[in-house]
Amino acid sequence: MSDSTTYDTDHSVGENNVQFLGLDMHNPVFFFSATLVVLFVMGTIMFPDPASAALSGAKAFAINNFDWLFMVGGNIFVLFCLSLIFLPVGRIRLGGEDARPEFSTVSWFAMLFAAGMGIGLMFWSVAEPLAYYTDWYGTPLNVEPGTPEAIRNSLGATMYHWGLHPWAIYALVGLALAFFAYNQNMPLTIRSAFYPLLGERCWGWPGHVIDTLAVLATIFGLATSLGLGAKQAASGLHFLFDVPATLNTQIAIITGVTAVAVLSVIRGLDGGVKLLSNLNMMLAIVLLAFVVAVGSGFGIIADVLTTASAYITNVVPLSNWVGREDETWYHGWTVFYWAWWVSWSPFVGMFIARVSRGRTVREFVTAVLLVPTAVTVLWMAAFGGSGLEQAVNGTGALAEGIDKVSLSLFHMLDQLPWTLITSFVAIVLVLVFFVTSSDSGSLVIDSITAGGKLDAPVAQRVFWAVMEGMIAGALLFGGGKQALDALQAGAISTGLPFVVLLLLMCVSLYIALNKERRQLKASSSPDS
Repeated sequence: MSDSTTYDTDHSVGENNVQFLGLDMHNPVFFFSATLVVLFVMGTIMFPDPASAALSGAKAFAINNFDWLFMVGGNIFVLFCLSLIFLPVGRIRLGGEDARPEFSTVSWFAMLFAAGMGIGLMFWSVAEPLAYYTDWYGTPLNVEPGTPEAIRNSLGATMYHWGLHPWAIYALVGLALAFFAYNQNMPLTIRSAFYPLLGERCWGWPGHVIDTLAVLATIFGLATSLGLGAKQAASGLHFLFDVPATLNTQIAIITGVTAVAVLSVIRGLDGGVKLLSNLNMMLAIVLLAFVVAVGSGFGIIADVLTTASAYITNVVPLSNWVGREDETWYHGWTVFYWAWWVSWSPFVGMFIARVSRGRTVREFVTAVLLVPTAVTVLWMAAFGGSGLEQAVNGTGALAEGIDKVSLSLFHMLDQLPWTLITSFVAIVLVLVFFVTSSDSGSLVIDSITAGGKLDAPVAQRVFWAVMEGMIAGALLFGGGKQALDALQAGAISTGLPFVVLLLLMCVSLYIALNKERRQLKASSSPDS
């Protein structure tokens, strides 16, 4: 690829870095981010009640005043990514015309899927459709709970939250980071994606603010997932071995898994994340195949068709925010999910970018957007369909609806054969998803706080892995009995400002892709 396609800048990767005690830290992003994170952890542990009140207030402010921004943003991200599949810029190859993928398609997909949704799918795949069916916290589009229409809408609304919208957010950030790093020779950090809009200012304070927001959004989004994973793993251990599912148990799980994540971080991308992602994918396939074979009383084909058709039918009304009569539902569910996905986007997007060199824009967006959505339809149909079947037929604990969200998966498995084995596999899946998320997240945060360097000292990645676990523990501790609300509040509060940045990222990326397409076309013409 010709050098004329790159942006002209005198700045370089890690130019503002400070080397101290063997560390390689970007000044001021590392210090701002680390200071704010440490202050939050200390403040939450020292003053749990005021911290809980502050988190609840921030969550209420974001939802009540900016629900429209989350909804509009989510829709724009989907339409933007779908358009890239069909536009001429889809032929651009990440890394240049001669670049080829570093990882096999199977390993690539396993890594992006494990990083993107693992813990959440385990936590919500049974609980969420059941919650919508029973009116646990509102029903989508105010459908009457406990009716055949409620079954259909519950599966469609669940897919709405786990389908195109979250993966479009991930695809946008991942594509922007990969393009500017591999095609424009810029640092693999969030600020680089705004160069067409900011120019050289992206190396100054605007860029510092963008990267710091990215670190905070990422670490709180990860902490939300790690907290959910700890709650579900503790519930599973209580279900299987009668271990008390207390806060102390959850903190112990976070501590243990963070220690494993640190070991994975030390082993690096190939020896850590790739190995664990492939292991997780195999375990997930085994568990999914088992539930499909014995758990779906409605019939897996019927469940898949119902889930897919309900998703397609309801995606437009669920994407609307004007005149909704189900405000409680979409505020409590959709707005939280969009904020959660946005807060995860720097982490998942940058991780996907790191493993996607050599893919074309069209291949990248198609794989990241459409393939996971199709797999999620199957997953939700199998797990959600089995849970709904038990609720409708009055079978087991789910006949009474949701007693405890984190136990829903285990209650569903309790009515299937080999409960001890499948429940144990589910716990292992949660824990390994936990490790891959923490491991991948620390790699990404470390890259941002090292000025875009990909070979920063291992000690820095260890620091961020430990910080992720500490924030998850602090949110659980500060939330007390309302720990789930505290986790959600952390994600929503940090996700809000990042929605604005992602909308600007759409504009910036399109400008850069168009420039690349024109220059490639000019360089390949007979007159060039």
